[in-house]
Order: sequence, then structure tokens, then C-alpha cells
Amino acid sequence: MKLVICEKNIAARRIAYILSGGQVKSSHLGAIPVYSFTKNNENWDVIGLKGHIINLDYPSGFNQWTKIPPHELINVEPLKNVSEKAIASALKTLVMGTPSLIVATDFDREGELIGAEVVNLLRSYNPALTDIKRSRYSAITPYEINTAFDNLTEVDYNLSNAGEARQVIDLVWGAVLTRFISLTSRRLGRDFLSIGRVQSPTLALLVEREKEIKVFVPKPYWVLLAQIKKEKPIDATHEHGVFREEQPAQQLYEKIKDSKEAQVKEVKKVVTNELPPAPFNTTTFIQAASYLGFSAAKAMSIAEELYMMGLTSYPRTDNTVYPPSLNINSILQKLSQAHFSKEVKEIQTNGRDYPTRGKQQTTDHPPIHPVDAPSKKLGAEPEKIYELICRRFFATLAKDAISETTDVWFDISGEKFITSGYRLVEAHWRHLYPYFKEKKKQLPELTEGETLEIMKITLKKDATKPPQRYTQGALIAKMEQLSLGTKSTRHEIISKLYGRKYVIGGTPTPTSTAIAVVDALINCDVVKPKMTAELEADMNQIAEGKKTLEETVRESRIMLTKVMQELEPEKEKIKENINNAVRAQNTIGPCPKCGKSLMVRVSKKAKRFVGCSGYPDCKNTYSLPQQGGLTMTTKLCDACNTPIVQVKMKGRRSWDLCLNSECPKKKKKTV
Repeated sequence: MKLVICEKNIAARRIAYILSGGQVKSSHLGAIPVYSFTKNNENWDVIGLKGHIINLDYPSGFNQWTKIPPHELINVEPLKNVSEKAIASALKTLVMGTPSLIVATDFDREGELIGAEVVNLLRSYNPALTDIKRSRYSAITPYEINTAFDNLTEVDYNLSNAGEARQVIDLVWGAVLTRFISLTSRRLGRDFLSIGRVQSPTLALLVEREKEIKVFVPKPYWVLLAQIKKEKPIDATHEHGVFREEQPAQQLYEKIKDSKEAQVKEVKKVVTNELPPAPFNTTTFIQAASYLGFSAAKAMSIAEELYMMGLTSYPRTDNTVYPPSLNINSILQKLSQAHFSKEVKEIQTNGRDYPTRGKQQTTDHPPIHPVDAPSKKLGAEPEKIYELICRRFFATLAKDAISETTDVWFDISGEKFITSGYRLVEAHWRHLYPYFKEKKKQLPELTEGETLEIMKITLKKDATKPPQRYTQGALIAKMEQLSLGTKSTRHEIISKLYGRKYVIGGTPTPTSTAIAVVDALINCDVVKPKMTAELEADMNQIAEGKKTLEETVRESRIMLTKVMQELEPEKEKIKENINNAVRAQNTIGPCPKCGKSLMVRVSKKAKRFVGCSGYPDCKNTYSLPQQGGLTMTTKLCDACNTPIVQVKMKGRRSWDLCLNSECPKKKKKTV
């Protein structure tokens, strides 16, 4: 008898179907599905987990926040508890037959840990269990699954220990620092403040950028522009470019403002081969998906769904080089039978000799790529992500695009003006992967020596712009650069920042509470990437067998002890800063009735509303939407002088809301 353990039920069902050749029967142990079949005169059972079914937590006596000083948690050993009792019960029944066990969880650090946890649990149920093997695959396709099960290997306990080290370290750091900051600021219950080993330095990146934006002082500059006519307008800029002082720009403008003609002095054309992009790894995939409007977490969730459906490869990978074993022709054949027949034909008849390669090459999983065509229609969002992955795959197999860049300079009353244009000569990969947009326009044909009419000459005043906020894709890339988190966890960290209300908006913008928390820890290693990167390097060494789990956890506890010694003397300052920030974040504006501050409050029934800080002398209140994010503004309604808040709900654009339900503007709309 063989027992196969998969990470999720959807994977278990599909793997059982593949291994059985479609001759699988479904039954239940309690509420848990089990997929059974006979192969080579041997009975097989396949069962899916729900990710981790073992939960790591402190002993119950240490979960009382107000009774246990945070620093006392540092050296307490966490306990492993079964969190999915129904699955554990089903596993206990199945293992009593002393089967040959095959671990078929996802092949990465997390999947190896999930598998090792189940192995230990099953051994506790049946110590006679000794025949244990590992199936490693990168896509849930018949070829990959059958090959993996024909070539079983061993469970990699170094890899699982690296995953467990992360679990323990993140639990200890998170619990100790979260309790410290929450108790210090007296924000408990649903209002507690979260601190994490990776979360906090990531948040610090956003806060640092936000501060740069807020203190940024725009500096004026001037640009001298000419609009020249030939078939369509051509915009040219004075060769000086940006003028930091107005006077020299104004002098040149006065000299040429009445000019009527521009003479073409030089036309220079350069033909360039544009290399296609490298194959997708997790980071570049999330970046590309973010340009299409997907959050990091949403993009990964859909990619995992497509992987489980057997349509794409495993989405958690650092690799940007296709392995020689990848059967590209077989994949193209499958995709040609879907709605990519034209694209496949172009690759097969006019593709490149070898796929493009990125700089990162690993041996665990290939880059993200399609592996099959859907047998039924996908939803709108999965379809977009699936198409993105397919088109990136096609691009890596396509020929270089050929483009022509034209640089032109004009003479206008003795002054040199320049412009440039872009023309795609042969699109090749750009036609297959149309997500790159060229900002330069194509110029009309120009000949040296010809004279053209000037439509207008303008001296344009502008100002320097502050640095842009990180998009989620750009933040993921920055986290990778600084070794914050892993390919598997970075998108989850960003989701946590939203969940904790540390950031708001599609482009993550830190709240005043987030800024206060980071400021409170600014001199502490917990918000600096270096310490987190060191721990990440240590966990990589565990995976390589160069370091032990116990050694790494012990060193992390020493680091945390030092952090707490730095924080303890700053408690009063931290408390004041955070409470001031929270008060500012929840302050809407002056009360129209008494002039004191209006604040966002929560009633005993957990309903949010706006109340006056002058209560009980002033009992002025306003109702609020119970769903969606709120952003305080400095605006007052021009009809009733009541403060305005901005409301943002999922799937809708944000809008301004006057708090006054009796506002004359609202009454007009209802008439």
C-alpha cells in the first residue's frame, strides 16, 4: 500500500487522477477527501493537507500579554500543536496500515517543512513507518508527475530545518516586539501594533520614501521648446536642456521667439537589436503583474491557482534560465491548440535559436512558464495572468526586435534644437509581448538641409518632482535586493502591512501610525535590512547543511536580546510618539459646533463613527461607512463647512464624503 501526502486537496485530486490514468475513486474519512486507485497491483491512497497542519505557538501560560514581560518570551521554546484535527485523524487512520509513504508537497523550503511535519506526526501514530520517499516536481502535468514518481528521492531535512528556523525566529521576534510596542503604547485588543523581523524593515523603506516626499522642496527650471511643422508637429528642445536659472533661458527665448523657420542640420539614424526579456522568476512576474493592476498577493494567488490546475509551472522560483530538460516544443504544441495558434506558428517559423537567459540560475524549479492549455474558460483575472505568463514565454523564444532611433538637430536663428524619434522596424518579440510601451514617437522623414516652418516657440516653466512612491512590484524588487524575506514570503509581507493598516492605497502609502512606529524604532536594528539579511543568509546555510537549526535560532535570540536592551530605556518616548501619531491619524478636523477636534471613534458595538473630543460637553457625532478605508483630509464642505473624509472601498474609486447627513448638497441629490 502507498500513501501520498499532497499540500492541498486540489493538488491531491489532480495528482491521483494523473497517477491512476483517470481511474480514481473518491471517498471521505470524516470530512476529508481521499483519492484511491490500484496501480501495478498495489493500492494507493492520496490525501491533501491545508498547508501547515502543525501550528507553532507559545505554551498557553505565556499567551497572557499583560502578565508576561515581553523579554521573557525570548528563550521560551514554542510548542507544536495540531491545528487541523480532522486531517490529522484521517492521516492516523491511513497510516495504521504501515504504508510506503510518499511526500508530494510543493518542492521548496515551506513545502519540505510541511512534509517533514507530517512525517513526524505519522511516525508518532505508527513508529513502524520507515519506508518514506519524496516526489519532487515543478508542474502538475502528466509528464512531470509520472517522471517524479518514477524517480523518488529522500526528504531533505536540511531544507525543512531552514523552513522551521524561519518559523521559530519569526514567531519569537514577532511576539516579543509586537507585545513590547503594543504594551508600551497601550494599544491592545483589536488595536494592537504589529512588529516583525521582515515586516518592519520593509515598512521602514516605505516610511523613508514618504519622508523624502514630504520634505521635498520643488526647484523651478525652464525648458525652451520649439514646435516644427512637417506632416505632423515635431517637438524639439534647445540643446541646453534644463535651465536652472530663468535669465539665460529668457535671453535665448527673446532672441528666437519670432523665428519662422528651422533648418535640418543633421539626421542620424541608428538601428538596434532589442533583446527579449528574460524568463519570469517570482519577482519579475509580480512586477509585470503589478503593471496590469494586480496586487502582489493577488498575482501570486492566481499564479498558484493556475499551477494547481496544471496550466503553469510552480510560481515560487528565483530561476531565470530554462533547464535543458524543458520540452519547449511539447508546450508550444499544447498552446497551439488553444487561442495562441498564431503566436506559436510565429515562434516555430521565425523564433530564436536559443531561449533568452537571465542572470539567476537555480536547480530547484524552472522559471515560471505555461505547461498546458485550459480545457475550459478561465475567469477574467486568471485569464489575464495566464496570458501574461504565456506571452512572456513566447517573448523568450522570439527573435530580437529591430528598431530605428533617429536623432535630429535643427538650426533656429543660430540656436541648436534637438529631437529624437523611434520606429519599430521588425516587432518580433514586442508583437508577442505587448506590455512594453515606447514613449518616443516616430518622426516624419527628414532630409538634411531642408527648411521647415516653425509653429510656435515656448519657454516652459516647470518644477522638479519628488521621488515616486514604491509600487508593490518595485517594493518586491527592493526587498529582493536587500535580502528581505524570500520569493515565497515577500508578497505576504506586503499583505500584512495592509492588514495591519500600516499602509493604504493601491501604491502602498504609510499611515501616520506606521511612521510613528518606525520612528520609535529608528535607531534599532529591527528596522534595518542588514540584520534581517544576516538571518536570511544563516537560513540558506542551514538548507545547504553548513549550519544547524539550533545554532541559528540561538544566535537570533542573542540578537533579539540586544534589541530589547536598546528599546527598554526608550519606552516613554515611544509611547508618546505613537499615541500622538494615532491621535493625529484619527483627527478629522474642527467640530462645527464647538471648534474642538472631531475624532474617529469605535462604539461598544464595534461600529465606527465620528465624535467630538469635547464630549461630554459637546455631543456632536457623525456616522461613517462601516466598510472601506478612511483617509483624513483638510477639506471642509463648501455647502455646510463640515469636514470631509476620503473613502476607498475595494473595487471602487475613492470619493470625498461630507460627514453631515443634512448637508444641502445631499438634499439636492435626493430631490
